[in-house]
Amino acid sequence: MSGTAHSGEVAPSFEALRLGHRGGPLAHCLQDAFHLPALSTSVGEARRRVLTRLREWGVDQETRENAELVVSELFTNAVRHTTSEQVRCEVRLTGSRLRLEVADQGCARTVPRARRPGADQEGGRGLMLVEALATAWGVQPHDGDPGRTVWALL
Repeated sequence: MSGTAHSGEVAPSFEALRLGHRGGPLAHCLQDAFHLPALSTSVGEARRRVLTRLREWGVDQETRENAELVVSELFTNAVRHTTSEQVRCEVRLTGSRLRLEVADQGCARTVPRARRPGADQEGGRGLMLVEALATAWGVQPHDGDPGRTVWALL
């Protein structure tokens, strides 16, 4: 898969499932990561890649749907509110806990936070949605560069 970068001890998805079910080294953690251009057209591609991986890992439908919304919101924010050339997305499944991370290259004017927009405002509900779907979420600055990672746990 072009543009895909794996980190940590990761087997191809077909192997990860087999090893995980046998209690092998990947039984506790499955993960995948990829980079996409920081373009609005990449948001749909990020959703598709995350959904494909979660289906391969046997994640239930409700969690997949929630992950789809969360990745869409986080990736959209990275594209809209930063001057990044590319955005990194990481998906990690540890037991029943799913961690989604979206990392930008920085230069946003504000730190991501959930807002309470007025009823007549068109935008501004993305992180409020993430907050409602995730058990926890947060922002982690990168060491040595202006980028940051926004993460969510499902």
